Amino acid sequence: MNPVLSLSKEIANSIVLTKPFTLKSDSDSEENYSAPNLLQRILSLLKNVRPGADLTRFQLPPLFNFPKSQLQCYGESVYSTSSDLLNKCNTGLTPIERLISVITCSISTTRPPIFGLAPYNPVLGETHHVSKGNLNVLVEHVAHHPAVSALHATDQKENIEMIWCHYPVAKFNGTSVEVRVHGKRKLKLLNHGETYEMNSPNLFIRVLPVPGIDWVGNVNIRCVETGLAAELCYISQSFFGFGGSRRVIKGKIIDSLKSKILYKVNGHWDSTVKLKDTNSGEERVIYDAKEVISRLQTPTVKDAESVWQTESALIWSKVSQAVLNKDWEKARELKKFVEEKQREELRERESKGETWVPKHFIMSQSKEGDWDCIPIRKLVPPSPIVTL
Repeated sequence: MNPVLSLSKEIANSIVLTKPFTLKSDSDSEENYSAPNLLQRILSLLKNVRPGADLTRFQLPPLFNFPKSQLQCYGESVYSTSSDLLNKCNTGLTPIERLISVITCSISTTRPPIFGLAPYNPVLGETHHVSKGNLNVLVEHVAHHPAVSALHATDQKENIEMIWCHYPVAKFNGTSVEVRVHGKRKLKLLNHGETYEMNSPNLFIRVLPVPGIDWVGNVNIRCVETGLAAELCYISQSFFGFGGSRRVIKGKIIDSLKSKILYKVNGHWDSTVKLKDTNSGEERVIYDAKEVISRLQTPTVKDAESVWQTESALIWSKVSQAVLNKDWEKARELKKFVEEKQREELRERESKGETWVPKHFIMSQSKEGDWDCIPIRKLVPPSPIVTL
């Protein structure tokens, strides 16, 4: 066999890519990754953790991981949709129609989480790079303490750019874990000269009395240039997990320049979300989760030799394969190897007096302590990993 082809095949076989988050109705969803007696194992894991403790540096055993890095989850929420929502943002004829499409896009990034399971914490400098048609998406883990990840996505044909900066902080509250997702998301529709700024909901994990996990909190979306804005609220069940509807989203669209409510938003982010015109009373569905986040495709490797060595699916490949095989002891050893390698690199940099610098982003921090990430390149290059 040609040695070049042999090497290419070896690299391709070592990359582990798994299906994106989808609705639970899909028969082959990530639910199959879970280990037996999960609740009992979670309680055992948290028994020595004090209420109020910061879990940011807490290392989960592979038993509680699904075969995916957090960077892949960020990327999938942008490129894994069954319809082209970004293009709809661009084709809206009026500012209000474009804002409504941006709201739909924002809701689509909220994917059903799985109780008891979490992605791997990315290592410093890790990247996830995938292309979907003309959309190229790149995520890089730009800082480790705090854990800051940056996303840059560009569509040169549609003249669209997306920039995220995320740094989650997890705290244990005795019977639950709250993960506050700090940072800002920007969506630029360059053909219209519009920039939309928004934030992410937070993750709430209830361990007792009724186990559950959901997205909660307020999401604000604002167009800097038009003054149009949306205020959304993600609502879960009661604190104790009894009664009430799950995965509710409510909100309103406001013309902030006129202080006028234009539309009411109401529905469930994992089914349908409706928009009601406050003037005419007319209602319409603006988001259908079954259409948008069902039947999602696993990315494929188009050119194995061009995959970066920092790619998530390559760094965690052996760990992911062990998790998929439910070989927990092997997964534990392999995960420890990846994490220890990162520590060794840190010690080496410290001994040389070197400071790590991200490859794809420039980081900055405000006086208030908020992080921001600016892409170094104007455009994200096409990736050797592609998806439909």
